[in-house]
Amino acid sequence: MTTNPIAEKSAPAQLHPHLDLVGSDIEVPLVSGGWRRYVNLDYAASTPALVEVAARLEAFLPYYSSVHRGAGIKSQISTAAYEGARESLREFFHGRPTDTVVITRNTTDSMNLLASCLPGGAKAVAFTSEHHATLLPWGHTQGSIQYLTMPKSAGQAISALGEYLTEHPDTALVAVTGASNVTGEVWPIAELTGLAHEHGARIVVDAAQMAPHLPIDMTSLDVDYLAASGHKLYAPYGAGVLIGRADWLDSADAYLRGGGAVEFVTPSEVLWSSGASRHEAGSPNVLGAVAMATACETLANFGMERIAAEEIDLAQYARRRLGEVPGIEVYRLWEPEAPRIGVVTFNLPPYDHSHLAAILSAEFGIGVRHGCFCAHPLILELLNVSDDQAATFRAELKAGRRPRLPGAVRMSIGIGTTREDIDYLVASLTNIVEHGTSWTYAIDPTTGEFAPDPDPRPWPSLPIALAR
Repeated sequence: MTTNPIAEKSAPAQLHPHLDLVGSDIEVPLVSGGWRRYVNLDYAASTPALVEVAARLEAFLPYYSSVHRGAGIKSQISTAAYEGARESLREFFHGRPTDTVVITRNTTDSMNLLASCLPGGAKAVAFTSEHHATLLPWGHTQGSIQYLTMPKSAGQAISALGEYLTEHPDTALVAVTGASNVTGEVWPIAELTGLAHEHGARIVVDAAQMAPHLPIDMTSLDVDYLAASGHKLYAPYGAGVLIGRADWLDSADAYLRGGGAVEFVTPSEVLWSSGASRHEAGSPNVLGAVAMATACETLANFGMERIAAEEIDLAQYARRRLGEVPGIEVYRLWEPEAPRIGVVTFNLPPYDHSHLAAILSAEFGIGVRHGCFCAHPLILELLNVSDDQAATFRAELKAGRRPRLPGAVRMSIGIGTTREDIDYLVASLTNIVEHGTSWTYAIDPTTGEFAPDPDPRPWPSLPIALAR
């Protein structure tokens, strides 16, 4: 087996001096025996923590305690930190003073919380191109869901929604993404919000991918609800947020039932709290909330407009360079000139998506995502998978077998990404095209994914349990 000469040179880390990330200088082992700086091109899945976030948490940890009902000074400080985080999140997204800000686990949790608050019989509508977090929660609660065919442009999205709402004036909620986690396309939120309100409906925006890369002003957009995740906002400590109008949230049953969500309980009656606490039963994730708020404050201080401008330029560079790789298939739903964040999804025949991702990791030290990205209908559309083929996959899975499912590879950028990182990915893919793989791979029977076989890469010695 040969050594890859490309991987022997580490691309320089040129992170922005005011927005540094924990672990940005980590070197990882290669199957060839060498080491190189880890090239993280998987920001759309989860982001590293900002150095500022880790530092503030370390400073806060000695004062961490219970919240809301503790008389001790540590408890009072923790309560102030938790409620202060809530207000920082409102400020970052420019929520209205009357909006309720609920601390959740992530965007999926936020969407399911809102779904549980739909008024009885309420009808929701979403496009089939959505992430599962936006696609799936609505029909399992008091409401119902109607799916619209995925549009081939922003204009089609606007016209399709307008036609549907005209024909279904009883629609209560429009659920839509801010930016696609598969194609990076930025959706026309202002126009869709205007349409929803014109027809008496509300709108919820899944901002998981939008929030880290573009400025968001809920008040100016007049968005009714917004959901986001800390782990995609450089604060991977288990918190998310749902911000929006209070009436549905106050009228619904508590999302979780337990301590903290009540005013008074007797064996025969419960008086539920109003406001955010109604849906935050149990001990909240204070550290996660503080981390997410710190990340938002840090990004805001640097300037979201500046981040957006820099990343849009880098995203355009990435698409142009990836297009130079011989045989690559880059996927998009909308026209090439549509605005996009730094997400590019592709395949490189004849390699299976899992195989290609494993090669990039094992031989080049590049981290990417592969699979269907929790957006199965969109991937099936982009890959031209027929209904009959999809039915075959479903039958195989129902029978307990593990077929090779269709999928793709996704590279995604963030504040730590450089042009050198993009160039290195392109050089690595070109090397694979021209020289093939320098290692052997097999499908892991446990995961059904490709992995190096053998895999001699040592793992770090960490003071935590690692399942292998």
